[in-house]
Parts: sequence; C-alpha cells; structure tokens
Amino acid sequence: MSEEQPQETESTEEIALAPGLAKALQSTDDNSGDRGRRRSGPDPLASLRTWQPRTRLGRMVMNGQILTYEEALSSGLPIREVEIVDALLPDVTDDVLAVNMIQRMTDSGRRVRFNVLCVVGNGDGYVGLSVCKGKEVASTIRKAIDKAKLNMIPVMRGNGSWESSEGPGTSVPFMVTGRSGSTRITLMPAPAGKGLVIGDYGRRVLTLAGVTDVWSRSSGQTRTTINFAKATFNALVELNKTRLTDGDHRRLSIVKGRELS
Repeated sequence: MSEEQPQETESTEEIALAPGLAKALQSTDDNSGDRGRRRSGPDPLASLRTWQPRTRLGRMVMNGQILTYEEALSSGLPIREVEIVDALLPDVTDDVLAVNMIQRMTDSGRRVRFNVLCVVGNGDGYVGLSVCKGKEVASTIRKAIDKAKLNMIPVMRGNGSWESSEGPGTSVPFMVTGRSGSTRITLMPAPAGKGLVIGDYGRRVLTLAGVTDVWSRSSGQTRTTINFAKATFNALVELNKTRLTDGDHRRLSIVKGRELS
C-alpha cells in the first residue's frame, strides 16, 4: 500500500524593490495597452528598465537588499551609478540655474563651448550641485544633472531661531558660512513663515534642499551666478561638519536628510 505524499507547493516570495524600480515596472504595465498614445518627451524611467548594475552597491539595490537612500549611505559604499539615485529617490527634480556660452579663439577658428550650472534635490533634505562643460547644450545639461545626482548630500535642518515655537525644523539650526571664490554667503536661522531671505539662485538651491525659512548675509562678488550658488551649497556642506551632542539635536529639533515617518 503506497502512502500518499503531500504535494509540495512552491512558495514564490516576491522580492522587495526600490521605489524607483517598482515605479518603472508599474509604468510599463500601465502603458502596455496604450500603443497609439504620443509621449511628450523621453521617458525618465527608461534607463531603470534596461539597467545592468556594474558596482556592488548597484547589485544590492537591484536585488532588493537596499531599499532606501539612507541605507545606501550607511553602507559605506560609494555611489557611482546614477540609476542608484533614480531607484532610491524617484522624486528628485532638477533645475538648470545657468547656461553660459564660452568662446575661445584658436588657430582653426572660434571655438564655442557651454558651461552649465545645475542643482537637483527632492525638496526634503537632499540636494546636489554640479558645473559641467561641453560642446552641445542638451548633452551638457544631461551630464550636469547626472553629476549633481552623484554629488548629493543630506541637509541638516533645525529650529534655531529664538522667535520660533517648538516644532519641526524648517530652517538651519545655527549660523553657518559658505564660500566660493570671493563670494561668501552666511545662512542664519529664521522663524517659521519668514521665507527665504536670499538671492534668487540661493533661493532655488535651498528650495530643492527642503529649507523654507532662512536669513542670509552676503559679501564679495555676489553677481557671479556660479559662485553664489556654490557658496550657498558649501554652507549646507559646512552644516554636516559641525559636531553636535544629543542634547543639541533635541533642543534644536534637528533633522538630517528626509523626515521618515
């Protein structure tokens, strides 16, 4: 008499995907039936669908071992692929601050190149800045955006103004100064609702960084677009170099990076 063996059911466990990868695959399924619809431009998630990781960190993101940008930073591995940032932070937006034409006279004739200043950020604690040069505007802008994504830093925000009440920090926790060339930008804590009291290019950098209230003081050649934006970005870099105690973090309501719930 043969004993009946229980049928083995293969349990297929779904692998957790990073937010950007899940969004890219979901958009493919949603658009599978829309063959006749015209697209307004290139699909920003197309590179994630055909992404083949070349670094150890990229393979960990693809396999679902790392699902957030904070885990990627804490791993200690360098971020050398733009697709890693697109997969972990799909809500990153870019802003081209300036496109300058550079002309140089050579023996063969006039040589024209373009200088592009670009800033990227998610508006919630991460921002990156880059300057790139190239022969064509479109390719140089693309290169500047990719370089800015690889140069992203976490932004320290806090409630350091004596005029503010207790609550989450929307400004810088303390006064800090950034420098680029002869331009110096000093960021000072401001109460909630004050807004960004700074020049236009500094305001655009702080907006993508997630800072909504700040006082500022500037000196030097502030009309230089690149130095003004770089000085503002360097001031945010200096915030991360300051050593603070746990009591300072609680007293100033400091948040570094995204506000994760």
